[in-house]
Amino acid sequence: MGLRLVVGPTPPKPPAIAHPVKGKVAILSISRRTARTVRILGVASASAALALGAAGTALACNISEFSAEAKCDGGKGVIVVTDKDASRTPALVTVFLENNGADAKKVGQQNVKGSATGTTVTFAEDWQPNAVYRIHVKAGGKLVDEDIKPNLSAPATACKAESPSTPATPSKPASPAPSKTPSQTTPAPTPSASESSSAPAGTASNAPSPAVGDSNLAETGASSNTGLIAGIAAALVVVGGGAVFFGLRRRGANSSR
Repeated sequence: MGLRLVVGPTPPKPPAIAHPVKGKVAILSISRRTARTVRILGVASASAALALGAAGTALACNISEFSAEAKCDGGKGVIVVTDKDASRTPALVTVFLENNGADAKKVGQQNVKGSATGTTVTFAEDWQPNAVYRIHVKAGGKLVDEDIKPNLSAPATACKAESPSTPATPSKPASPAPSKTPSQTTPAPTPSASESSSAPAGTASNAPSPAVGDSNLAETGASSNTGLIAGIAAALVVVGGGAVFFGLRRRGANSSR
């Protein structure tokens, strides 16, 4: 039994649709990539926004950065408010004295600009022991508008006035010790001979004037009687010499006779 090959007509080819399908696939692929990129950018932007918001919240003024304390300054009471706002937002601080949960009086109001290390403002208030104060802070418009919690309570002991210090008694200067060696007294000046001789002549002495022969041998030539004595002596010498001269001459004449 033999085989017989039967050849029929050639079946038709399917239609060519490759190009339109390829274009749609390409368009669909590009859309998915774009969506993925946009999604990644959106997540990154949201993360950055959250980070910036957190940083802004951290730097923003907050009531927790304010504190108050009642102190004594020189025997007088004061209330000191400290602002540690690093953003340096200007704030208005108001202090009220409380009485049974209500404001009794307004102590004062001051502006402050904080710093990281802390900026203080001082209110002069002679507070009483255990007095209660309400401190209200308003900063950055509506950013902060509330009280420091809890209210400030003054210490149980009042400020003590400082007692004035007694001035030291000035010490008396030490009196100088007396010198052991007596001071030498200066002798009175002795009047000179010229001063003695210039005494007025009209003043007569009651004592008798001494004789020529009774004069003091130790008397110097500066005495007032020295000139008179010298003159008398010279006259006597001249007279004696003349007498001797004439005596010798007379003797020689007699001998020549």
